[in-house]
Amino acid sequence: MQRLKTRAQFQAVLAGATVARTAHFALHRCALDLASSAQPLFASDDVWLGAMVPKRWARRAVTRNAIKRQIYAVSAAPGVALPRAAHVVRLRAGFDRKEFVSASSDKLKAAVRAELQQLLARAARTPAAPAPAPSAAPSSSP
Repeated sequence: MQRLKTRAQFQAVLAGATVARTAHFALHRCALDLASSAQPLFASDDVWLGAMVPKRWARRAVTRNAIKRQIYAVSAAPGVALPRAAHVVRLRAGFDRKEFVSASSDKLKAAVRAELQQLLARAARTPAAPAPAPSAAPSSSP
């Protein structure tokens, strides 16, 4: 599993389809198109994963980092089989600060882990879209 690193990679995946949602997370997927350009965004035909945890939904850095660690840990677990494509797990709503008082509590980590497992299970049921076929130039018959 490779990690997304550049802004262009994240933008390409976020422009793709949203394949699964839970109360707090959304999973975006983009088929790998390795042959389309001279400099492909994704160098290898592998599973690519990125985590996007905006400050809007997780104010404290310790919370954002804990959520990102959970995203990468759950997706690397042996039972998770993501298709060969680029994926971004995006936090789309904040966790209630009254329920999760500590910024990085075991209770918060368990809730995040359970919801991520649910998200990835939903995504596994959704088939990956095939890479777009290169368009053939119209041939002229004499």
